[in-house]
Amino acid sequence: MLRGLTTVSFWAADLEAAKQWYTELLGHAPYFERPGPDGKPAYIEFRLGDYQHELGIIDSNFAPQGAAGPGGAVVYWHVDDVAKALEKAKALGATDYQPLTQWGEAGFTTASVLDPFGNILGLMYNPHYLDILNSIRA
Repeated sequence: MLRGLTTVSFWAADLEAAKQWYTELLGHAPYFERPGPDGKPAYIEFRLGDYQHELGIIDSNFAPQGAAGPGGAVVYWHVDDVAKALEKAKALGATDYQPLTQWGEAGFTTASVLDPFGNILGLMYNPHYLDILNSIRA
């Protein structure tokens, strides 16, 4: 039934600030922007990583009631160095949500932050992700 991650959507009251912040964090600008009825950007989208997953950021004026703000789920993005990614996000104004944690002996490491717009950004080093990626490339 669930075949894979397509788009993760975040909300931001100041979409232009979110665009600048994520452009700095990710090292590239969004590939897609859609204006709202007033002509200002209402939606921006970045493509990320090995599979070009989508991170969409939506003007919070379009959020369903109660949707904006941290939720009960954390989406973790694979990174090669969680501590370094955590440091960069915090240097750009993110705040701790979950601390840097190593899970057992298998090499799984996680952390998460709240971006300046109130969204949870999960960071994870996941050996399984790399195993799957390497098997696809082989």
